[in-house]
Amino acid sequence: MAEGIRKRSEIEDRYKWDLSHIYASDKEWEKDYDAVNAELLKLSAFDGHVAEDPKKAIITVNRTIEKILPIYEYAFLRKETDNTDNTAQALKDKAMRLYVTAMTVSSFMEPELLEFPEEKLQELARDPELRDYDAMLRRLLLSKPHTLPKEQERLIAMMGEIAETPESIFSALSDADMKFPPIKMPDGSEQELTEGNYSTFIRSDDREVRRQAFHNIMSTYEFYGNTIAGIYGASVKKDQFMAASHHYSSAREAAMKPLEIPESVYDNLIEAVHEYIPVLQDYLRLRKELLQLDELHLYDLYTPIVKGFKMDLPYEKAFDLVLEGLKPMGEDYIAKLKEARDNRWIDVFPSMGKSSGAFSAGSLREVHPYVLLNHNNNLDSAFTIAHELGHSMHSWYSNTNQPAPKSDYSLFVAEVASTCNEAVMQRYLTEKMTDPAAQAFLLNHLLEQFRTTVFRQTMFAEFEKISHEMAAEGIPMTKESLSEAYFRLNEKYYGETCFMDPEIASEWMRIPHFYRAFYVYVYATGLCAAVSLSDRILREGESAVKEYRKFLSAGCSVPPIEALKLAGIDMSKPEPVRQALEVFRETVKKMHEVTGK
Repeated sequence: MAEGIRKRSEIEDRYKWDLSHIYASDKEWEKDYDAVNAELLKLSAFDGHVAEDPKKAIITVNRTIEKILPIYEYAFLRKETDNTDNTAQALKDKAMRLYVTAMTVSSFMEPELLEFPEEKLQELARDPELRDYDAMLRRLLLSKPHTLPKEQERLIAMMGEIAETPESIFSALSDADMKFPPIKMPDGSEQELTEGNYSTFIRSDDREVRRQAFHNIMSTYEFYGNTIAGIYGASVKKDQFMAASHHYSSAREAAMKPLEIPESVYDNLIEAVHEYIPVLQDYLRLRKELLQLDELHLYDLYTPIVKGFKMDLPYEKAFDLVLEGLKPMGEDYIAKLKEARDNRWIDVFPSMGKSSGAFSAGSLREVHPYVLLNHNNNLDSAFTIAHELGHSMHSWYSNTNQPAPKSDYSLFVAEVASTCNEAVMQRYLTEKMTDPAAQAFLLNHLLEQFRTTVFRQTMFAEFEKISHEMAAEGIPMTKESLSEAYFRLNEKYYGETCFMDPEIASEWMRIPHFYRAFYVYVYATGLCAAVSLSDRILREGESAVKEYRKFLSAGCSVPPIEALKLAGIDMSKPEPVRQALEVFRETVKKMHEVTGK
């Protein structure tokens, strides 16, 4: 890390975000806090009386709650740059209490609206005075057939904590109670192995270190397999119960229908990915050859295959590379990225007490998005800049073109703009950077995104489908039955080329996403959508960019599938997935050419 860890005071202001764009001071924040808190308490006057004047209730409640956003974001962002700042922590705690108050005092709204006849809700959705809220009412109408009488909903709500129990137990077991055997390093020393550092060991250049990490993690989970099968089985049965209680045909429908995603999206993804498993095998054989291995094991899948390539990219140089790579997105798009850099939307460098990782906070309509980075001087960090600014541009376009109630966007499309930025940048730079080592690094960056996000997450989605079908059919979900199902999936995806290490059968036990069923597929569909969009942008130029802007500007004004149609792709059909996987095929071919293998 070239910059090192410094005190925040040692970093120039131009590399720190400027929160005075939200509030000039904590004193101004307190003033707003008190005013909004007082307004929230007045909302109780609508409790039990929404039917008397639903338009006034909808508008007043929603506009009041919208005022919380700058209060919360200011406190949240202030704390993120220094988690040791007691004043910032106090502001964040107060903001959270305000949010809880808002959710509590407005909790009457949705149940009372759902008591209206369907015809009345449709009438409200058509009312010109409620145009800003038609998307909210559209989703409410969608949920009405699955809403129980108030007392029954109250009983199910009271089960909320119980419903979260399987995930809580799994988290306590995996994060606190489970201990893994240490790794014996080449120099004879031992290093602790945890879930947190497993990714470092599994990427090691030393094959024995990788093997130990894989074996020690998987065998420990296998030891607790009966317990974890019981925990996961309870989670799946909870999903089944909640779905049946609300008159859904399956747990998958219960997860997807409220998000306005047809189940065909799930099945089309799996079907299309299966068609391209032979291309995955081609990439795996190339990996095996470049690593010079007689046998490719599953613990060899994460270590870098492009060795020795480095680009020294200080922040200014990295940002310029992003601007160069995103030229196909248009001059005004580039101008907005420069504005983000020059007007202090971005907090750039690591500092003492600052949160790790990176994110974009894009809910501030009257200001602009904010981006947190922890920049290192390498190409990965340059891609992180592109990724987070993709989120920010999505938010900026949506906030600029939609009213507040329709400016947010669905989880289904949340990663599309960020990943599209990365894909455009990667493919554009691959054409511009003629050095074979740079080309190989860039090509492999995209190939690994496909392998880990499309193929792996689709395999996870397939496992969730199988486990919930087992529950629906009354098949016991034991350690043996679940592990066999997971092992067979790995055979399908990797078995032609990889040695099937038996420990992989236990990997399902360590995936926390499985306790929030039926959402991992959106990682795969999101990347496929992004790559398909980037392919159109690079092939068709300005016309495709113009359509892409319509998608960025849509927010939740239309269902997410319809928003993507504005950009020219229909994710309800398998073609965009196949189009993305054709890019994967072409990238594997280019990787063969560049490496001479």
